[in-house]
Amino acid sequence: MNVIPIGPIHPILKEPLRIKLLVEGENVKGAEIDMGYVHRGIERIMEGKSYMKGIHLSERVCGICSYIHTQTFAECIEHMCNIDTPEKAGHLRVITTELERIHSHLIAAAVYNLTIEHETIAMWMLNAREIVMNLLELITGNRVNMGYNVVGGVRLDLKKDIIDQVYKELDLFEDDMNNIIEVFRSGPMIRLRSKDIGRLGYKELMKTRAAGPVARASGIPESDWRLRSDLYGQYNFKPCWRSEGDNFARMMVRHEEIMVSIDLIRQALDMYQKCSGPIRTKAIIHATEGEYRNEAHRGEVYYKMAITEGGLIKRIIIRTPTVMNLEAYKYMLKTCPTVPDAVATYTSIDPCISCTERTIILKDVITGKSTNYKDF
Repeated sequence: MNVIPIGPIHPILKEPLRIKLLVEGENVKGAEIDMGYVHRGIERIMEGKSYMKGIHLSERVCGICSYIHTQTFAECIEHMCNIDTPEKAGHLRVITTELERIHSHLIAAAVYNLTIEHETIAMWMLNAREIVMNLLELITGNRVNMGYNVVGGVRLDLKKDIIDQVYKELDLFEDDMNNIIEVFRSGPMIRLRSKDIGRLGYKELMKTRAAGPVARASGIPESDWRLRSDLYGQYNFKPCWRSEGDNFARMMVRHEEIMVSIDLIRQALDMYQKCSGPIRTKAIIHATEGEYRNEAHRGEVYYKMAITEGGLIKRIIIRTPTVMNLEAYKYMLKTCPTVPDAVATYTSIDPCISCTERTIILKDVITGKSTNYKDF
């Protein structure tokens, strides 16, 4: 059996890691993944710092889904300390979260299309994403690290002219996306490269606990944590899902979720305009510990933390969906007949390596015993 190395720096990889594909001839038999190129130890850095600094550090966990990390951090403390956020803040959080979901899915779709050598759709996706990035900048003041969430609400309110512009841009964006998605759905070359490639069945899914669009493309609509959210319970919303479990299904779930996000933003804007009052409340922090989950763009994101009286972070754990989705990759390889199919399947799970690389395990080379930093 031969090994084909991909990475750590490679055109199809958004972030550095090394994939070792095990092949017999052209047939892919397995893979090993080496990580550790972007490890930053953010949880360890947060310890001993105020929650007001911690929320900004959480934004640095990921460059694509930075917003949902600050929201989950803030909602975790609000949940632990019984802080009620204003109704307006809830709708504003939904608007920005769904805009970020759209831009994240568009990057994933662009990278996948580049991998299967359909550069035209990839460029269309990236051009359409600029509309969304401009809206995020209009609402929050920044495109990536927005600093929009605070414990107790959000930092900025919306003006009437911004609301009108968001409605107008969403109409244009929706027309663009309908055309692009139809080209993807009906393209014969795309179907040839994506249908029945990288399948993940229900039984295999259960072994890996894959999350997000990966799980919903294999027939698990209840994997969407927005179904368990009191905030999203106010909206008319159903998760998108398919049962095929292949690369095509994973990409189509993301496309359909983009359209659902557009509808959610419109609903949130309508409900926001019927609200009055402040956008944040005073946060009274006391010593406690707890956990919180949100549906990030790649799946479940989990925060667990303990804080002192006054809000110093004693301990924090962050778990992101790529941890589980990478585990599912080895099962998908069984239906990848060629090396390019294995590479395309890797991009179809939309991995985020900087989100994932925070585990610290030290192994004694003499005894073989493994420990983590909490043991010291």
